[in-house]
Amino acid sequence: MLSMIGSVSTTVALLAAIVVTVSGIVGGFRRNQTLIDVARWGSYLMFAAMTVAFVTMEIALLTHDFSVEYVSRVGSRETPSYYTAISLWSSLDGSILFWGWILSAYAALVAFVQRDSNSRLTPFASGVIGFVSIFFFGLLVGPANPFGTVFPVPANGPGPNPLLQNHPLMGLHPPMLYFGYVGLTVPFAFAIAALLSGKLDEEWIRTTRRWTVTPWAFLSVGIIGGAWWSYEVLGWGGYWAWDPVENASFLPWLTATAFLHSVMVQERRGMLKTWNLTLIISTFLLVLFGTFLTRSGVLESVHAFTEGIIGPLFLGFIAIVAIVSLALIGWRSDRLHAPGHLDGVVSRESAFILNNLLFVAFTFTVLLGTTFPLIVEAINQNRVSVGPPYFNKVSIPIGLLLLFLMGVGPALPWRRTSPEKLRRTFIVPTLVGLASFAVVFALGMREVWPLITIGFAGFVMATIVEEFRKGISARKRIGGVSTPVAFWQILTRNNRRYGGYVVHAGIVVIIVALAISGTWRTEREVTLNQGEHMVLGDYVVQFDEVWGEQQPQRFVVGSTFTVFRKGRDAGQLQPRMNYYTGSQQPIATPAVRSSLKEDLYLTLMAFDQERGAYATVRAIVNPAVPWLWIGGMIVALGGILAVAPQRGAGRPVVSTSLEEMAAETPAEEPVTV
Repeated sequence: MLSMIGSVSTTVALLAAIVVTVSGIVGGFRRNQTLIDVARWGSYLMFAAMTVAFVTMEIALLTHDFSVEYVSRVGSRETPSYYTAISLWSSLDGSILFWGWILSAYAALVAFVQRDSNSRLTPFASGVIGFVSIFFFGLLVGPANPFGTVFPVPANGPGPNPLLQNHPLMGLHPPMLYFGYVGLTVPFAFAIAALLSGKLDEEWIRTTRRWTVTPWAFLSVGIIGGAWWSYEVLGWGGYWAWDPVENASFLPWLTATAFLHSVMVQERRGMLKTWNLTLIISTFLLVLFGTFLTRSGVLESVHAFTEGIIGPLFLGFIAIVAIVSLALIGWRSDRLHAPGHLDGVVSRESAFILNNLLFVAFTFTVLLGTTFPLIVEAINQNRVSVGPPYFNKVSIPIGLLLLFLMGVGPALPWRRTSPEKLRRTFIVPTLVGLASFAVVFALGMREVWPLITIGFAGFVMATIVEEFRKGISARKRIGGVSTPVAFWQILTRNNRRYGGYVVHAGIVVIIVALAISGTWRTEREVTLNQGEHMVLGDYVVQFDEVWGEQQPQRFVVGSTFTVFRKGRDAGQLQPRMNYYTGSQQPIATPAVRSSLKEDLYLTLMAFDQERGAYATVRAIVNPAVPWLWIGGMIVALGGILAVAPQRGAGRPVVSTSLEEMAAETPAEEPVTV
């Protein structure tokens, strides 16, 4: 019964997607309101049908209905309910079902939010989302159908991949990535809508700002969540290994970030029309490419799923999207001439353009390193690998330049600036950056790149604080309000601007944490007999015992270590090895003692299997790592703030650009609104 309900639901969703595509695009060209309404209601039907399919699969998983093919492959009666529920995205068919459900939700949300809009873009955008939905729903009805039936019905299943049921973060990391990945379909749809309709002014940019920032924030949290999962699960003590599938999520983040900066230039100066269209189309193509990497089996990764025909189908769809997009840009090329131009070399738009070029260079280097092994293997059948040394060598200089521009760009005025203005703006941030450099040098940091990173980070953070100070000062001068009230007003009345600054602050925190943890990390691997201890920095780690425990879905071998820090008892840590049925190798679960300063990270490497008399442990002191996760939370907070409804929007009394006007006006001059 559940198989039938699920299959019928995905078929209905596919038919609805076809209706949305045809009625949206035809209705947009003919300006036929009836067809436009059909597209809107078709979007609602897509969401309803996919929700039924989604809920049906969750019921099948949680009730262990092994007559459903997908459940028979990833389900198990012993797996805890939490991991059973999230096993929906642990394998190919279920992950595409989850993708399709999120896509239908975005389609319905666009239709609902734009329901009263008279914009010519809306029906075209709905039609484009419908077209993308046809591909994914077609996979669900065809080669990736998770609702197939199994006979005879097995009594039990193997359970999900052991790595994917070893930590609760699997309930956060993939959904955040999916909401980011899939959400980037919406700005792509509006970009294509602008090309189809011929409305290539700034309307599509304004319409899609929140539709871009929201998935970008989800994608950011997903990437940080993936690093956290890797750190907490894989036992190697790191958080980013330039794994090809990690790179696949990072690539669209880079181009989407570039887009979010360059659209401001188009909004303000009318420049970069073709560039912005190309960026958002490239972002969506990179989303599809990343999805191809994880579902084609061409890469060896803990994230990758393998299924015969899915990879070629994705490649075909990527080719169709790329060809159609390029053809539309060529068709509308006569309307893409930008009226604006650069008035000065030193200006905010110049900084944003340079920022974009660096982001594109960053994207190219990561894409090259990710695909180079595939290219070599396709040519001569030899397997090669491109590891962290390549990525670090090419990415660190680009990343540092981007960090520097993060402080310079927002502080510069539009059009042009004077040497005196530059001096006033950057004298304090420069001094703070130099002081930051000197402090970490005095503390013993000698590596060149981390030193430069800390110096630039101090510079950027000082510019962010100064921008907040200017905004608060302007509000106080105009409104005669207190500092806390002025701070609240700039956050709620110009949240786009200051939300961006909060995002920048979060990224600075992450970059500083990366520099410190990579420089001052210490590590030892030793074998200890019972009662013996090892010393690592301020910590003394004493081995107490090895123990075993049978759990429903696995057998756990753990070791207990008592930790002393600076002579004081700091509690116990219990790193483990988890043995899952059907898995040839145990899955290590490290034990982590976290503080704002650092992590003590223990991984059980080996143990005495007869008497538990000894254990081999890898101990790592990772300074500043908790600030990676804190920085990710700050980025998410800034994203939420940037897309939140603006308080007082539409009121002519208070300008939302008040702080920007104040920032470009000497303190002794009045600011008029």
